[in-house]
Amino acid sequence: MYRLDNTRVLIYSHDSFGLGHLRRCRALAHALVERYKGVSVLILTGSPIIGRFDFKARVDFVRIPGVIKLHNGDYTSLGLHIRLDQTLALRESIILNTAKAFEPDLFIVDKEPLGLQGEVESTLRMLRDTECVNVLGIRDVMDEPVKLTKEWEHKQAFPALAELYDEIWVYGDESMGNPLQGLPLPASVPEKMFYTGYLQRQLPVHTRSRYLEKVERPYLLVTPGGGGDGAEMVDWVLRAYEADPDLPWDVMFVLGPFMNSQEQQQFMDRAEPLRGVHMITFDANLESLLSEAAGIVAMGGYNTFCEILSFDKPALLIPRTEPRQEQLIRARNASELGLLSMLDPREPHTTERMLAALRALPQQSAPSQHMPANMLSGLEQVQCRVKGLLSERID
Repeated sequence: MYRLDNTRVLIYSHDSFGLGHLRRCRALAHALVERYKGVSVLILTGSPIIGRFDFKARVDFVRIPGVIKLHNGDYTSLGLHIRLDQTLALRESIILNTAKAFEPDLFIVDKEPLGLQGEVESTLRMLRDTECVNVLGIRDVMDEPVKLTKEWEHKQAFPALAELYDEIWVYGDESMGNPLQGLPLPASVPEKMFYTGYLQRQLPVHTRSRYLEKVERPYLLVTPGGGGDGAEMVDWVLRAYEADPDLPWDVMFVLGPFMNSQEQQQFMDRAEPLRGVHMITFDANLESLLSEAAGIVAMGGYNTFCEILSFDKPALLIPRTEPRQEQLIRARNASELGLLSMLDPREPHTTERMLAALRALPQQSAPSQHMPANMLSGLEQVQCRVKGLLSERID
């Protein structure tokens, strides 16, 4: 019997902006080392704040030079004052040579089939000549099919799905739809797809947010994720608390580390005179704030959705609609299942709409009352699938 002794897992996350990819990869890495004592996991990431997170034993990371996506859709180097093509060449070299030295048994690529600007293709092709198993992990929702088809055709992603990957893991439940529905997929691809269920989040045993002492219970947690595009949502909720100080719950805003510092300060200045309104920019122990909240208001990113389900919280989603419709599709599907409520951001952002939604939240049922069976089985399913794949390889 293959016990996964001395097994090496390499996880790639381009992480040009935000927290979603990094937090998903971290959750997967921790689940694997918790289940299998012989597994080591190395995360390749461009996230500039990965060092602000704690990692379990046998999980480490390699920080590749960062890039950031501009409003026009182009990329630029984040920290280095060199041309983008030079940064991308450096990233590709680091990824490839790390894989050669690490010699992974399993390579998990997060979301982008060929990585940022194709930087993972050379590594995938190199590993195809070894015994390594290549897996693409994708969210429950990717984007509107026409837009995703155009994007993946431009990136030449469709041949990669057929040629370079052994499996495609969908970190979601079929009740929320097929993230690749409507795409011109190669014939072999649907057979490679495996729905894991959502990645359940646990409350860390030995860590607790120091900000819990600041807020009285019950409280509402407002989180725009990384915060880079969350100012509009924060402003809308804050206007409601400015208009009605007698809303049912106190509120804690976590603005996110990527929100513009000037916007952060403006929000904090507005919140300071308001009773029961608290604001912080970032907390690496966000799970403890989520677990003790009475309800959650968020934009609808994948990780926040997993946390809403995991901690079984009544939630209101205000999804973004650009540059992707991912959050809108997720929020709409979840609302139709009765898991949460949503406000369509394409309709007027009136204070009255927000006040009505916040006043209704305490009466909203918890997601567990509407969840399909095994909807939160993702981490357990990944653990079992890893063992199955690598056992098959050894036979």
